[in-house]
Amino acid sequence: MTTHHNDLKKIAIIGCGYVGTAASRYWCKEQGHSLTVTTTREERVKELQELATRVVVMKGADSQAVRSLLQNQDTIILSIAPISDRQVDAEVYRETYIPTVKNLVSALQNTPSVKQVIYLSSCSVYGNKKGEWIDETSPIDTDSEYNQVLSEVEHTLLNSTSEDIKACILRLGGIYGPERELTKRFKRIAGKTIPGSGNTFTSWIHLDDIVAALDFLCQRRLGGIYNLVNDFNMTIRELSDLVCDRANLDKVIWDDTKPSYRFLNARVSNQKIKASGYNLIHPKTII
Repeated sequence: MTTHHNDLKKIAIIGCGYVGTAASRYWCKEQGHSLTVTTTREERVKELQELATRVVVMKGADSQAVRSLLQNQDTIILSIAPISDRQVDAEVYRETYIPTVKNLVSALQNTPSVKQVIYLSSCSVYGNKKGEWIDETSPIDTDSEYNQVLSEVEHTLLNSTSEDIKACILRLGGIYGPERELTKRFKRIAGKTIPGSGNTFTSWIHLDDIVAALDFLCQRRLGGIYNLVNDFNMTIRELSDLVCDRANLDKVIWDDTKPSYRFLNARVSNQKIKASGYNLIHPKTII
């Protein structure tokens, strides 16, 4: 084990989905940190007990539960990731996020042990920038109700910073990795007709990089906004063609007479996190 005992942290992950579970496994099992994770579903407790020091069943809207969760923690990871099912309406989205972040910020006022909060946001907040290059200083798109919610969460957290607490926003590209391979994703639409021209730029990040970047930010106690995307610089059409070619699948057919369902059309820069010293594990991996 590489971690020295005096470097061990107490980390709480609020929301333990795909990313939270992987981060918990790494920090607790490989690094030996003390890990508390939360889930809203009783049936996940057994599985999560294998990966974490402590599992708490709670909803972020329960302010008492949030206060109690924060006691004696050093680092809080907020990982109630955007629900990928497009059918979820913005109101449900709002109910998932806003009470949790408000309770978190209010509980931070009385929890001196917490030194850093990292929130996993999404690059979709940039919206349609017509394929232009953008970075962390670019304005975000608040036309979409979904982005309004994400933007409010980011603002609420960033405004909670003090000398003692660093708030860090990690804006993630589309997540891929084990069980969510790009081949698997594109296989579902191979040979099918999809609305839109396919000429929108997309951003992606591998699960390994999300876990490693979280660890990097956590060790350095960084605050502020960071984009976390790999070095792909392709439109969704170019990427789907490439993936389908490699997997011998029929290409996706794009129908540009219909509007695309994709929010994001921007080339997202990852220079800031690289300049701070982070090296991507999978800059170009497509598997």
